[in-house]
Amino acid sequence: MNASPSQTKHDLQTRSERQLQVAQALSAVLPRHAVLWNAEDTTPYECDGLTAYRERPLAVALPETYAEVQAVLKTCHALDVPVVARGAGTGLSGGAMPHKLGVTLSLARFNKILKLDPVSRTAVVQGGVRNLAISEAAAPFGLYYAPDPSSQIACTIGGNVAENSGGVHCLKYGLTVHNVLKVKGFTIEGEEVEFGSDALDAAGYDLLSIIIGSEGMLAVTTEVTVRLVPRPQLARCIMASFDDLRKAGDAVAAVIAAGIIPAGLEMMDKPMTAAVEDFVHAGYDLSAAAILLCESDGTPEEVGEEIGRMSEVLRLHGASAIAVSQNEAERLRFWSGRKNAFPASGRISPDYMCMDSTIPRKRLADILLAIAGMEKKYSLRCCNVFHAGDGNLHPLILFDANDPGQLQRAEAFGAEILETSVAMGGTITGEHGVGVEKLNSMCVQFSVQENEQMFGVKRAFDPKGLLNPGKVIPTLNRCVEYGKKLVRGGQLAHPDLPRF
Repeated sequence: MNASPSQTKHDLQTRSERQLQVAQALSAVLPRHAVLWNAEDTTPYECDGLTAYRERPLAVALPETYAEVQAVLKTCHALDVPVVARGAGTGLSGGAMPHKLGVTLSLARFNKILKLDPVSRTAVVQGGVRNLAISEAAAPFGLYYAPDPSSQIACTIGGNVAENSGGVHCLKYGLTVHNVLKVKGFTIEGEEVEFGSDALDAAGYDLLSIIIGSEGMLAVTTEVTVRLVPRPQLARCIMASFDDLRKAGDAVAAVIAAGIIPAGLEMMDKPMTAAVEDFVHAGYDLSAAAILLCESDGTPEEVGEEIGRMSEVLRLHGASAIAVSQNEAERLRFWSGRKNAFPASGRISPDYMCMDSTIPRKRLADILLAIAGMEKKYSLRCCNVFHAGDGNLHPLILFDANDPGQLQRAEAFGAEILETSVAMGGTITGEHGVGVEKLNSMCVQFSVQENEQMFGVKRAFDPKGLLNPGKVIPTLNRCVEYGKKLVRGGQLAHPDLPRF
């Protein structure tokens, strides 16, 4: 039922009054230029990389000191105002989408590298430091920060902590959780908290592993201590072409089964390679049904031996062509297409929705064939790029939001990919997080009891539920309504899955 004109007017008046109250309260603890609340100033913050969902906050706070962050949180807690922390806004699940009656807390000005210790191979950085900036600062010491999301030129370490980001080299070097020693920040009440330690272990519960990947629901990250690793003496990349998706998928599993852990093992299907080749001219085989990028790094002797072993495995499992980078420029060219998969997709479609799920490696071909069927079902195109080594999928569903119905079909398409991933023994996210995008899919993967346990953790940190509310964990009512909707619409691809 639509709201009556009088109700709408009342709601607008209430929002306006609340906005003025919040802006005045924030202006009392921040410089005036650090509080944005006019529509033209807050609109740039209305979404993150998931542009299909937008909301303007009451206000945006731009603190520059830890004391100011603490003051903002204490103010919002006292007023019962929701807070959504934001870094660079490159997230792809709507995790940084504002709350319409809340404050967006920008950490963009916390962009300093506080300490870099080449002896202990660690760096202490503020939450707004760009991922790539850490490696650039460590380069003179022969070190770098290993997790390398495709958005590493822009994404911040605080956002990486929130989503437990990975990257093309996560197979060998791990995700954010494997490369962070300590996280500092504040609770919604403004209490200073610290997770982990500078040592190899910390006393008590392993709360560091809870805060990493918590999507801004438990605390606001202001400072992170990361591990640095030595830059390898040499890195070489194999580009292998396959004329059949199943052969490519089987080859991925065979490489791992052979006891080889490549520095990177990525897969792209034919539509994806066509899109990126037209964009960056990486030299990809446009006739291949799929290509694999397999990288080895280490000493020259290690790399030579591993490249030989991987090449043999790939040939045995049906590679129709194999090229090995002969120098650093060629290696970077091979990777340039994979690193630019998202912007390349933006060139061929007005909009795209980048999904993120994880499946067992042996099911790579199965999920690709299933997605091909979904393209016909929803009358939408899909380009696929995978962190194949750990089974992390990134299907990019192409659509036009200006065409009525396409967004809804894209959402249904994405939900079926996630549901199918769970049915194949996987999970609904690998590194992008749940945010607002995958709330319904959480109902498919987890039972009511399991979701309630997650709520229990959140309540322990945030009793009022003010930090990034309405995201990540679905309510019981939401799951029940989603279950009814699927049953009514006959949309269950796997009727045995839902746990409503």
